[in-house]
Amino acid sequence: MDKKLWKKGGGWLLQRPESIFTPEDFDDTVREIARTTRTFVEREYLPLAERLEHGELELNVALMKKAGELGLLGTEVPEEYGGLDLPKTVSTVVAEELSLTGGFSATYGAHTSIGTLPLVYFGTPEQKAKYLPKLASGEWIAAYCLTEPGSGSDALAAKTKALLSPDGKHYILNGTKMWITNAGFAQLFTVFAKINGEKLTAFLVERGYPGVKFGGEEKKMGIKASSTRMVIFEDAKVPVENVLGEIGKGHKIAFNVLNVGRYKLGAGAIGGAKQALAISAKYAKEREAFGRPIARFGLIQQKLAEMASRSFAAESAIYRTMGLIDEALESKTGAAAVLAGIEEYAIEASIIKVLGSEVLDYAVDEGVQIHGGYGYSAEYPIERAYRDSRINRIFEGTNEINRLLIPGMLLRRSMKGELPLVDAALRLQKELLEPSFDEPQDKEMAQLEGLKKLVLMTAGLAAQKWADKIEEEQEVLAVAADILIDIYAAESAVLRSRRLNKGVYADMTQLYLYQALERAQAAALSVLPRLADGDEMRVMASAVRRLTKHEPVDLVEVRRRIASVVLEKEGYPAPKA
Repeated sequence: MDKKLWKKGGGWLLQRPESIFTPEDFDDTVREIARTTRTFVEREYLPLAERLEHGELELNVALMKKAGELGLLGTEVPEEYGGLDLPKTVSTVVAEELSLTGGFSATYGAHTSIGTLPLVYFGTPEQKAKYLPKLASGEWIAAYCLTEPGSGSDALAAKTKALLSPDGKHYILNGTKMWITNAGFAQLFTVFAKINGEKLTAFLVERGYPGVKFGGEEKKMGIKASSTRMVIFEDAKVPVENVLGEIGKGHKIAFNVLNVGRYKLGAGAIGGAKQALAISAKYAKEREAFGRPIARFGLIQQKLAEMASRSFAAESAIYRTMGLIDEALESKTGAAAVLAGIEEYAIEASIIKVLGSEVLDYAVDEGVQIHGGYGYSAEYPIERAYRDSRINRIFEGTNEINRLLIPGMLLRRSMKGELPLVDAALRLQKELLEPSFDEPQDKEMAQLEGLKKLVLMTAGLAAQKWADKIEEEQEVLAVAADILIDIYAAESAVLRSRRLNKGVYADMTQLYLYQALERAQAAALSVLPRLADGDEMRVMASAVRRLTKHEPVDLVEVRRRIASVVLEKEGYPAPKA
């Protein structure tokens, strides 16, 4: 087996990592950018927050220009075009720090990720020179036009057409894009259309081009500070030199850029979860019921502990991935090499997207519950956090689509010979027939190995039964995805907590891992009757229980210890750098 298999995307399923990158490894540049972003939020965004929430969306433009002046728009733009060209960890930290800004974080994210990066990675030197300095400075704001009324996650079903003009100087675009963030004020749009109705291609479209029109602002549940409109093309004339990338290769741009959007979304979501925890902890200490602060009640402490534990595991998974990506990109030059480095961790990007968005949803929901009736009032910040969070399970590919992608990408890599999953599954079949009575010295690592074997067993049975028709078994694939997500998060938490002092970090890790084992056992057993029957099913059911074996733990005491630290710090118990 490859000695460094754990550094490959998905390789952690077969090989334990030697170490992982964590927030404790941030260098001075990362910390300084984080401080700059926090100052920007406090000084520039917060004074305008209420006005933005109540429809003064043009304030986004001024905020983006200020962000550009501070260098926050150019972290991934090459220096020769006015950017800083910093490691990917930096842009992820910025996304996390901006989580407090709700709708403005959507404005920022759409501009810097899916709005700017297609040009960074696929633009010609002339296109980059023309547009990137404006985007890095905030003079122009960018948007990304992929979704259509009849095609959301199924991006290849787009119907917007592009026809070459008789003089060969322009492409004429016709079609409608919807849910386009920044459409109210963006000056540059990356638009996907099919040339002659067949070849999906990306185009750089300026706001002022003839035939580019806009719908009204959508009335949204949340992220109200952001602009969301339809973009309509009626014989829109786009110069031929504004084709982005290769004709007919638009899907490469769309899907590669979404990988970046996914891990940034996960980071922003965890920033939001930490904020929800801080708001809730502070409120719980101040709010009294039955003659004492509600923070003293066990069920309130249980909620705070769960919010903290899940945030810790997700944060650990996010920055573990960023460390891998940045290491992979250290010696890369050229857009193709950089994209290949990012694509290597597409599985992890989908994991982070699902994990982060669902941890955030859990945190804000429990935050509202801790606030009681006040949580339903718009006068309290948890109410907006609750509304703003919901879109994250839809953005950047729905969580259902990403759940199918996670095991699907692993299986495809196995079939290509990139990951020896088949060999591992065959070895496992023999191992499961041999009883083992040895007590492991390292129970946490043994439990993680058990979860890895469980998902190999489940996916292996599914692949044997359905072969190339496995894509139709979405419910089974989703179970495999959930176990994979929990493995990655729990292992990240274990490896990180062992670098820190024990205490609360060990408690948060223990809580997450224990529940991951419980969830995995229940999920695997729920689909087992679809994978096997009779004696085979009974043998496999016994194997499921063996692979998820864990002793009862006093989780009440564990949660109380975590909650006491959360309340003392009035928020997430971040380790000292």
